[in-house]
Amino acid sequence: MTRTTLTPCGLLVLALASACADDGDGQTTASGGASSTGAVTPTTGTSSTGAVTPTSDAPTGTASSEGTASASEATITGTGGTTGTTGAPGTTSTSGEDSTAGSGSSTGAVMADLGGDSSTGEPPACGRGGGGDLEFSYIWISNSAEGTLTKLNTVTLVEEGRYMTRADKIGSPSRTSVNLSGDVVVANRQGGVTKFFARIEDCPEKNGVPGLQSSSGKADVLAWDLEECRAWHTPLPGNSNRPVAWTSGVQDPVSCLWEDQKVWTSTTNLGQPGSMKVLRLDGASGMVEATVNLPAVDIGSWGAYGGAVDGQNNFWMTTHGGSNPPSLTRVRFDDLSVKTWPAPPGLATYGMSVDAQGRPWVAGYTGGVARFSPDSETWDVVPQVTGLGLQADGEGRVWVGSYPNPGVTAIDVDTLAVVQTIPLAAQVTKGVSVDFFGNVWVVTMGAEAFRVDPESLKVDVYAGLNGAYTYSDMTGWGLNNVIPQ
Repeated sequence: MTRTTLTPCGLLVLALASACADDGDGQTTASGGASSTGAVTPTTGTSSTGAVTPTSDAPTGTASSEGTASASEATITGTGGTTGTTGAPGTTSTSGEDSTAGSGSSTGAVMADLGGDSSTGEPPACGRGGGGDLEFSYIWISNSAEGTLTKLNTVTLVEEGRYMTRADKIGSPSRTSVNLSGDVVVANRQGGVTKFFARIEDCPEKNGVPGLQSSSGKADVLAWDLEECRAWHTPLPGNSNRPVAWTSGVQDPVSCLWEDQKVWTSTTNLGQPGSMKVLRLDGASGMVEATVNLPAVDIGSWGAYGGAVDGQNNFWMTTHGGSNPPSLTRVRFDDLSVKTWPAPPGLATYGMSVDAQGRPWVAGYTGGVARFSPDSETWDVVPQVTGLGLQADGEGRVWVGSYPNPGVTAIDVDTLAVVQTIPLAAQVTKGVSVDFFGNVWVVTMGAEAFRVDPESLKVDVYAGLNGAYTYSDMTGWGLNNVIPQ
């Protein structure tokens, strides 16, 4: 395959909010809270810097597929947040959220046509996101019902791989996140994060069978110990492991490869108030490098629900609308300090994303869609739009998976004006993401993923999924959009 290398200015940018109804929650149930008026609502965030305590062991940081490794783990307890009671009205009570039941980092292939000036020694212009290659463009969608992950080509709509996400195949995978090398991590609701290499050439020989063994599509799911494109799997404590998000890492200006990439995630023991944790993993090995305890954040129905990073690689996450109160929390990358803010009154929080200006957006299945401004610590609410998943694009819009009427709605990220609504023939529009061609993707809870061209309004459908559930940065566009060019 001939690859076209992109420079930062050459990327097509249209970001879409990644949002899907959460892991085993079942259909969304409205909480009946009063809607927001749309006025700017000042909030007071409770902060915590916490003392970092180094520990010599990392019992939850063992990557299981590539052998064991030891690493120092920093543990910090954040006191930020608000307390409340569990079992708030409006929560669902199915068995899972949706009612469904090799070490080494992937660096991406070095392109032969990266350019650069041999006479002056100037380094080549490096591409960004999706491995820096438009022809290398995938969306990674969890098949929660069967415990697998689909690798779907966003151009051809051909499924090029399907992988078990846990050895027992009952992890109930949900959120996915794609890094700037093109590789993916997936969080299993029942616990554990798994990384897969996107490029076949990055997959190492490790199963003892001659040649490379890796899935080629839907009908070719390999046994756990046979699949060689699984980079690592890290078991994690807790029975609710939902949000997951890559950091950017650092790009080598000569090789254009991304290094020192990290993975944020969160775990909770459901039914145990104060058990929420945020963990940061090494992206190359899967080892847990740091753990932040959040005892004061109300876990609600499912603990942390949605998550994304900003341009400084800080981790932002929300709880489900059934929390009391639902909240937005930031964990800083540099010092692991914590700050939590309550959601606007009446807004039943669901999916979240971060726009290019570093502002978190939260979709509510009741109460509207809200934008948070970190500098002023205030919310702005668009009360006439309710939804589930969402993601910002490169054209100054955030796209929301409309709820209860299925479709996608675009909101201007600065003026908050509703600029476009595109209905879809779907049962429910859950997860939303944007690919590197500017298409908006909407994932249902069934078999379908819709590809929507917001300019021509052309809609294409891939209908080969099984109990799909993904609302997060499933293409890598969201990360590319927030990292400074």
